[in-house]
Amino acid sequence: MAEMGVGVQASPGPRPAVSRERPHGNGSASHRPHGRPHRHGAGDGTGGGTGNGAGGGRVATYAALDLGTNNCRLLVARPTADGFRVIDAFSRIIRLGEGISQSGRLSEAAIDRAIEALTVCRDKMKNRGVTRARLIATEACRSAANGAAFRERIAAEVGLTLEIVERETEARLAAIGCTPLIDPQASGVVLFDIGGGSSELVRLGSRCAGRDGPPPPQIDGWISMPHGVVTLAERYGGRDVTPAIYEAMVEEVLAIVTPFAADHGRDLGDGKSAVHLLGTSGTVTTIAGVHLALERYERRRVDGCWMSAEEARGVARKLLAMSYAERIASPCIGRERADLVLAGCAILEAICRAFPCRRLRVADRGLREGMLVDLMRADGVWTGGRVASP
Repeated sequence: MAEMGVGVQASPGPRPAVSRERPHGNGSASHRPHGRPHRHGAGDGTGGGTGNGAGGGRVATYAALDLGTNNCRLLVARPTADGFRVIDAFSRIIRLGEGISQSGRLSEAAIDRAIEALTVCRDKMKNRGVTRARLIATEACRSAANGAAFRERIAAEVGLTLEIVERETEARLAAIGCTPLIDPQASGVVLFDIGGGSSELVRLGSRCAGRDGPPPPQIDGWISMPHGVVTLAERYGGRDVTPAIYEAMVEEVLAIVTPFAADHGRDLGDGKSAVHLLGTSGTVTTIAGVHLALERYERRRVDGCWMSAEEARGVARKLLAMSYAERIASPCIGRERADLVLAGCAILEAICRAFPCRRLRVADRGLREGMLVDLMRADGVWTGGRVASP
């Protein structure tokens, strides 16, 4: 969909084959690689195999960019025998959707921040020799009156053509990216992705073995809510959040989640179900970091970790009791998230009330990983294509 101007062949990606009811910062790397590549494979966590592959020619290098309401994120990767190996990453909080709930438009300051971050991403892709890429923008660009003009400006000034995706595609890509973290013994999963401008819920079936790379998701239903950490925090306030304000946020989200839960959570009522929650977002990784008492964020400890739902809710209550200054001082929150994290906790609380699962698994992965898997699977890299050496 994009002529990137850096020698990258962009891809429109396959059309989403799902329906609503049934299939249907600071410039630091979000995965904290510290110069060491990590792998994503078909198994739990980030383990993945390598192999010699088949065919000739040089190994393709793929990129996935997610321009969200709050963050700009990039992954650059090469395929392995059953997954991929990340060779570069970038994440920066840019707050593209700041103020959009009041003005309906992307502000000039936010656009400038986005241009700066996207320029870094363009240069990284060029320097890494990216040959295939998908570059998506989500809720802020979908809803802004000047979203199309912003897209044209990015193409002219940065040389990247963004694909503004629908919510259905966003839910599907998050499911693809997170499916490797489904417990193989689980009968199903409730996946949630708490974003800046919207949040997605996806009911997934049990994990199936993947013969061509990571396991594909079995999507039974999905919903996208116009509630994210930025939009809720701007409406209710994010710095001084009282229990009453917090409960009001929970109730607003719960009103939307409850009908979806009625259709897709009937098997959870006895509290003994083998279904678990699977969360991907800055909210849930922050909660995990606080729960683990990390002195600094460590992706290798967070991605794939398990918590009980009550432990996650306990962390949320702890954060609610903290002052804004105390949240800033928390090493896994910091100034950039201190005014947003309680809005995310409120969304999580609504999900936990609607879906009474006992266990929650945390994913520091999502849309970008889903895009990479989608591109590589479309290219047949796990069915005879050439893969990277270790």
